[in-house]
Amino acid sequence: MRKTHHAPGTIHRLTVESKALAGNRLGDPTTRIVDVYVPHGHDGAGLPLLVDLVGFTSGGPAHTAWRAFGENVPERLDRLIGEALMPPVVVAFPDCFSRLGGNQYVNSPVLGNYEDFLTREMLPAVETRFACGGEGRRGVFGKSSGGFGALVHAMRHPDIWAAAASHSGDAGFENLYIPEFPATLRALAKHDNSIEAWLKAFEAKPKLDGKDTMVLMLLAQAASFDPDPNPETFLGLRLPVTFDTCELIEERWNNWLAWDPARMVQTHAQAIGRLKAFFLDCGTEDQYNILYGTRRIHKALEERGIAHRYEEFPDNHSGIDYRMDISLPFLARALSQ
Repeated sequence: MRKTHHAPGTIHRLTVESKALAGNRLGDPTTRIVDVYVPHGHDGAGLPLLVDLVGFTSGGPAHTAWRAFGENVPERLDRLIGEALMPPVVVAFPDCFSRLGGNQYVNSPVLGNYEDFLTREMLPAVETRFACGGEGRRGVFGKSSGGFGALVHAMRHPDIWAAAASHSGDAGFENLYIPEFPATLRALAKHDNSIEAWLKAFEAKPKLDGKDTMVLMLLAQAASFDPDPNPETFLGLRLPVTFDTCELIEERWNNWLAWDPARMVQTHAQAIGRLKAFFLDCGTEDQYNILYGTRRIHKALEERGIAHRYEEFPDNHSGIDYRMDISLPFLARALSQ
């Protein structure tokens, strides 16, 4: 267990009864846990609020749980605040885990309306309970799928969020997702090209492997970006490629691309310009090729003269929580002004 010399903050656990998630086709629970960190010596009143959106296959409470050989996020906050490297903030950790293994934090009839849950239900619940946040005092951050969520929320809701940080957030969908479709189709072919059969076999497994995770991820993206409204389609899941030749189906794929932050920034850059602070980074060895989409976002913002902080670092996509040592103080300082 990591030794710390800093006074620990307090973790409170709230439950939010969500109307936004009602009727989701996955049958996921609509009662959601939100862990809330309040720094030592504070009750939350008057402090800025940060919201942590976790990556795929994780949930908010995973970031507040004990962690071997390192810090969980509250311990990281204890250190950063205790060493006066960042001003005190409240941090919320909403549980948005789904039957498909994760979330992109947008509205979906399959996964549920998580965009509405976060902005219309979770935020008011936390801010009312702890008298924190409020207009101009809210920030959102995340990594991978959580970074995607932070990017999209920053571009779509600058009236709600005043700051955002994305660590290796999904962007540049051509480089990120297209290389993964062939392996997904091979996995589905073992189950008669049936998403339903594959998912039920997956859920019955006594042991999971990484290949399963990649299939799940693409199904979760399909549920987020291009859900099938046909009630006869299993859970509304469809892929944007043909099952026999793995060719892109233009109409389906265009629906995915409409959510690509590397494209969205072309029409939503001015929203980012309304934020007090915007941070994005990516590892130069990112194994999912997200670096190139992140560079496109940076380039678009630079061309428009929109203030932001962009960094590349010599690492891949995994185990990069240490990058929060840079982003969290950056956000907290901006929101405290």
